[in-house]
Amino acid sequence: MSRKRASLSPRAKRAALATDVFEQADSAAWALGPDGPFARQLDSFTVRKSQQQMAAEIEACIEQRSALIAESGTGTGKTFAYLVPALLSGEKTIVSTGTKHLQEQLFHRDLPQVMEKLGVSAKVSLLKGRSNYVCLQRLQQCRSSSRRLDKKQLHELETIAVELPTSKSGDIAQLGDIAEDSAIWPQVTSTVDNCLGQGCSYFDDCFVNKARKEALSSDVVVINHHLYFADKALKNDGFGALLPETACIIFDEAHQIPDIASNFLGHSFSSWQVMELVRDTRSAELKEKSLVPALISTADELDKMVVDYRLSLGLQERRVAWQELATEVPGLPRKMQLLAETLERFAEALELAAAKGEALARCHERALELCQACRALIEDAPEQRASVRWVEIAKRTFRIHQTPLDIGAELSEFFANTPQARIFTSATLSVAGGFSHFQQLVGLPEGTAAHSWDSPFDYYNQAVLYVPEGLPEPKEDSFTQAIYDAVLPVLHAAAGRSFVLFTSFRIMQRFEELLQGQDLNVLMQGQRNKQELLSEFVRVPRSVLLGTMSFWEGVDVPGDALSCVVIDKLPFESPFDPVLKARLQAMQDAGENPFMNYQVPRAVITLRQGAGRLIRSQQDRGVLMLCDARLRRTHYGKIFLQSLPPMRRTADESKVCGFLQSATAVVNQQEEDAK
Repeated sequence: MSRKRASLSPRAKRAALATDVFEQADSAAWALGPDGPFARQLDSFTVRKSQQQMAAEIEACIEQRSALIAESGTGTGKTFAYLVPALLSGEKTIVSTGTKHLQEQLFHRDLPQVMEKLGVSAKVSLLKGRSNYVCLQRLQQCRSSSRRLDKKQLHELETIAVELPTSKSGDIAQLGDIAEDSAIWPQVTSTVDNCLGQGCSYFDDCFVNKARKEALSSDVVVINHHLYFADKALKNDGFGALLPETACIIFDEAHQIPDIASNFLGHSFSSWQVMELVRDTRSAELKEKSLVPALISTADELDKMVVDYRLSLGLQERRVAWQELATEVPGLPRKMQLLAETLERFAEALELAAAKGEALARCHERALELCQACRALIEDAPEQRASVRWVEIAKRTFRIHQTPLDIGAELSEFFANTPQARIFTSATLSVAGGFSHFQQLVGLPEGTAAHSWDSPFDYYNQAVLYVPEGLPEPKEDSFTQAIYDAVLPVLHAAAGRSFVLFTSFRIMQRFEELLQGQDLNVLMQGQRNKQELLSEFVRVPRSVLLGTMSFWEGVDVPGDALSCVVIDKLPFESPFDPVLKARLQAMQDAGENPFMNYQVPRAVITLRQGAGRLIRSQQDRGVLMLCDARLRRTHYGKIFLQSLPPMRRTADESKVCGFLQSATAVVNQQEEDAK
């Protein structure tokens, strides 16, 4: 990367911020200012003081190799605010995002644009998890045993085989019009468990291997949070280091980090891993022919064992604490011990078979790893007392997890002794203006720099916050009918053009039933995939979209298509969730207030994400309707209200409907004029 370091010292930058002087021509703030390349060359670019200030803070953070919490309101332009100083610094940088969609946007749109305008030359790569790349070995294996595929999967398999030779990356997102959740993908992609590593005959042509080599030699690598926290585990899977050592790591959508990190900093063992091992062993034995007598018979035994164990856990799909499940299911600990013993016998049989080929040898390694993981999770070791053991029961499988109770302590250790700049940015990191909750969750020490830049949008004139009076408590049976009665006039006043966001599927489904017969195009999560629903919402007049948590964030509908966001109730997590329950109990045992110190802050951040769907541009106008009576009657309700943008507030339905009808009239007139 061409090195073009900003020469302002941190002290000089602070002075520049205080006097609104951004004249240093090699600084990030200047580049984003009125005389910079973006203002000169990009017609759509608007100079924003908050964006310049944020870029200057990030620039100083990179120079000092320090940590920074940077909250950036919607419309601030945080992507350019962190890309510009990162590229000007000349330092190796990782940019980690919340989703693959944001990865694609950064890599294909934002980074090329910023590099072009700055005149910076840098090697940039996009790196995803291995399940996003076709595995040549498994593709060949799948084609050789395609008789077990149905007609649709056969067609998809042929599409992949035809298009793959023209693909440089092997990225499944670029291969044909095949759904992301198609059953064919797990059969032609690899996992950490079934990858043969350097023993694979396709190793030199492996798309995952090539992508990782590219990343290691790049100046800027765009990844997602899942991949970042999986890095430790993946370093031992046959490819060595996954991510390069960098001077700077930028976490966009950083509010997601605590939950994602929890999944990777613990341990787990699943019945699916056993079933996959058994299937791969049968396939390897068919090809390499060890003829070890106990191999297939023990494989059959394991197959039957995990199926029987799943049936013994009941029909309900749920998350439940290990101790609670052990009480419900007679002999569960003994069953898991028998499973570990059978895995050990299977590993012994595979040890004899391993000399016959690489595939059987890898199956032997996996059997040993699974046996060890199973034993570790069913034993009551002292270190487990700082974690919670729980079971995730799915339709056909189960997974046992061990999750740290104090994720902040784990992350603090995870980041320790790493001399790099770490920037955590999102539109929602603070609670009532403070950052202590996020700081604790990601293990940052007291005194870590934290700044918030308000949105440039005029929320007071662009938006109305409507909290109706007289609604029942969310726990009352009449709640769904009551919010329907309150919301319906608002939906009609908005002529559809509304998101109604729910905290539970049950309430959403009942609400959808009540809407039947109304002159509205009702779309509900689960009917089709997310992108199809959003596309129809924007395209079809009088559309109302009903969604649960996956629509609370990462959804961007600027313009006239969306003018109202309704939220049924404050988004507190289920107190019955085993991980949350254990964390709350640990906090209470330590003398803390778990409700105010943990549950309320997390719900505030989630509410802010949902509310953030409403105003996405300077021209947007709309209503945020919150249907939870606790906002008015509880002391903590004030914290939620203080954390929202400064909108006008009302409890008057007629004023809300009048506001929406006037906005609708403007839209209708614009449509008429366009004709």
